[in-house]
Amino acid sequence: MNYKEFNDYELLDQIYSCSEEANEILLYKYRPLIVSLAKKYIKNSKGGFDLNDFIQEGLLALNDAINSFRDELDANFGTYAKLCIERKMNNLIKSSKTYKNKILNEYVSLEDDLEKPIDLYLADNSNNPSDMIIDFEAEKDLIEKLKNSLSEKEKEVLEYKLKGFKVKEIAEILNRDIKSIDNCVQRIKLKFKKIIK
Repeated sequence: MNYKEFNDYELLDQIYSCSEEANEILLYKYRPLIVSLAKKYIKNSKGGFDLNDFIQEGLLALNDAINSFRDELDANFGTYAKLCIERKMNNLIKSSKTYKNKILNEYVSLEDDLEKPIDLYLADNSNNPSDMIIDFEAEKDLIEKLKNSLSEKEKEVLEYKLKGFKVKEIAEILNRDIKSIDNCVQRIKLKFKKIIK
C-alpha cells in the first residue's frame, strides 16, 4: 500500500469520525519523516538516548498534531506535524539536560557534611504540590482573562505561543507573513501588561 496516495485532510476527517484505520494510515505515512528526524536528533544528543526514544517521541508528537490540528486555520498539516515532531524531539534533549540528570547534578553527600543539619537539605519548598497547584490556577485564570481581551487572530497566535512555537514557526503553520505574526504577538504582550497592572 502506498501511503503517499492518501490525502492528509481526508484522513484527518476520517480520524475525527473515529476511524482507527485512517489513524494508522496517517501514522504510517509520516513514519519515514519521524525516523529521518530521529536520526538527525540522535546525532545532536549527547548520549543517553537511542533511536527508538526519538521515534517514540515523534509518534507521540504526531498523535498530538492530529488531535490539535484545526482545518479552519488554513495551515498545512504536513508543516504543522513536522514542527510538532521537531519540537517534541528538541524538548526530549532539553529535558535530559535539565531534569533527567538533575538528581545526579545536585547530589549532596550527607556523609561528607554531617555537621550540617539534615533539615537544611529538606527545607527546599520549590516543589511543594500545594504551591504548584495555586500557581497553576493563577496562571490559568490570567490566561483566561487575556483570551477574553483578544481578537480571534490573536487567540490563534496565543495558542501556538503557549505551546512553545516561535514567531517564524507560527507564520509557517498559519501561512502568514512573519511581520504580521510578530505584530500580533506584540499586541498580545501589550494587552497582557494591561491585565497584570
